[in-house]
Amino acid sequence: MTAAFVGSLQSEWIKKRRSLAGWLVIVGALFTPLIIVVARLTYQDGLAKLYTSDTFWRDHWNNCWESVAIFLLPIGEVLAASLITQLEYKNNTWKQLHTTPLHFTTIYFSKLLVMLAMLFQFFFLFNIAIFISAIIPALVIADVSIPTAPIDVLFYLKENVLYFIDCLPIIALQYLIALNFKNFLVPIGTGFLMWVLSLATLRWEYGYLFPYSYTIFNFLNEAASGKAAIPDLNFHLLALGYFIGFIAIGYALYVTKKDKG
Repeated sequence: MTAAFVGSLQSEWIKKRRSLAGWLVIVGALFTPLIIVVARLTYQDGLAKLYTSDTFWRDHWNNCWESVAIFLLPIGEVLAASLITQLEYKNNTWKQLHTTPLHFTTIYFSKLLVMLAMLFQFFFLFNIAIFISAIIPALVIADVSIPTAPIDVLFYLKENVLYFIDCLPIIALQYLIALNFKNFLVPIGTGFLMWVLSLATLRWEYGYLFPYSYTIFNFLNEAASGKAAIPDLNFHLLALGYFIGFIAIGYALYVTKKDKG
């Protein structure tokens, strides 16, 4: 990694502080675990039995991921990727950025890496929040004990990796769209529409063609809900393929674009 790329990356990370994207990461990561804590402290019937279940951690994991995988994570990515990319349009600084001795490749991939780092930050905070939200009721309520069910660390690591991969097409496509439209509403509207279409086509045998559906498929597949036509193919690999394709197209459009802001 060259000094120019590191400097560009640091600059992009500092710029992020001037947007709401950072708060989206924190609020999105803490929202569902906090709701679960409040719900369990409010409605305590059956809580003692729940905490002695051999499947406590798997059930708790699914409870935390349900709203995140289906709604908060896809929509949060749409908003965060669009906010980060649109900072230059908002501040009218694209021309100023392009007068620096930075190669277009450096600019393009440093912005992308910031988005991926934010996604990693979300996963890190969310996993901590999942654990803490499980422990708080046991510390507060007298007849609820600390869960003794085994924690399948390898399972949770694998699921985090798969969810992370499933998020990548959304970031790549939102980045592509936001780079090519000055109007902030275009990437937001497109992303929201794609998410709605993904929900509408969950039972369609070709619903996996919509790249915003993979986090939903992963959750429904793990939850064994039968609410979606889970494809027989490896949609995680398809997510990687979409990500690489969108990034390549976005890079080509950015480098060859005559008017860059």
